[in-house]
Amino acid sequence: MMERRISRHEALELWRETDVIELGALAHARRMRVHPEFTVTYIVDRNINYTNVCVSGCKFCAFYRPPGHSEGYVLSREQLALKVQETLDLGGRQILLQGGMNPELDMDFYESMLAFIKQAFPRVAVHGFSPPEINFLAERSGLDLRTVIHRLIKAGLDSIPGGGAEILVDEIRRDISPRKCSTDAWLEVMAEAHQLGLKTTATMMFGHREDISDRVEHLFRVRDLQDRTGGFTAFIPWTFQPQNTRIDVPEASSTEYLKFLALSRLFLDNIANIQASWVTQGPHIGQMALHWGANDFGSTMIEENVVAATGVHFLLPEDELRALVRGAGFEPRRRRMDYSLEGAPASG
Repeated sequence: MMERRISRHEALELWRETDVIELGALAHARRMRVHPEFTVTYIVDRNINYTNVCVSGCKFCAFYRPPGHSEGYVLSREQLALKVQETLDLGGRQILLQGGMNPELDMDFYESMLAFIKQAFPRVAVHGFSPPEINFLAERSGLDLRTVIHRLIKAGLDSIPGGGAEILVDEIRRDISPRKCSTDAWLEVMAEAHQLGLKTTATMMFGHREDISDRVEHLFRVRDLQDRTGGFTAFIPWTFQPQNTRIDVPEASSTEYLKFLALSRLFLDNIANIQASWVTQGPHIGQMALHWGANDFGSTMIEENVVAATGVHFLLPEDELRALVRGAGFEPRRRRMDYSLEGAPASG
């Protein structure tokens, strides 16, 4: 059954009838067919949150501050440049640039911020914003999505991360993030980006108000868009971290994380790369994930603030990351966002 595409119903059956060890073995076999070389990729980059001001009010977020809050900020150009330069000094060539739905920032702000980064640091790739940020910017500016994304590309945007997906089921979204864009709007941003030539990632945050059928529906919506556009380079699922948030549920177990990671590898037959989430799981469960379907170890995370706001602080210097990958039986290889290897020509 694993050699052909599985349906949503079959995915639910696998989840309910297959234990974590068996599902992991199926996923690892699939991973080795897709990536027969014994390598695991990773990237050296930094998460830069250019603002923490956001009107979304997501129940799961411990990082944001509402407009007018004394702890709200927008990074100055000097602060931004310092963070990018530190990233370069540590061997990074990419920044993940994300903020929030800040009503005080207009299209000119985003274009000038990107232009500043590219002028000062022309070699740095900007993996920036998220579908909710871009959708919010389009609504506030009165521009259509294609125009907004085109202008961001022209200013210096290189790719878009899959943030703000959470669960791509509107009933769940209305509960946990009622002012964030709908499932269809999230997918529309990604579709427009892909049509304009940008590569993006897809993500999922699970373990809060959803059930397994909601998770499988999320996987289906991502797979369906990938069939049409081919623009997703990777899928990254991680578990909700409940500390300091307004959702009072126990954190999903590492067993549940590994089992769902494996299911993701089996269901998403058109996305080549599945990323381990050591940021939420810790380095050793992240290491195990390399035998449960993952072929990528994510980022060294020179800086990370959003998960850290929940009280979860896992740091992983590059030499430790490489040692963990080797300890799992693989050879670590540095990559770019498009999954071309450093030292080789960029794809596209």
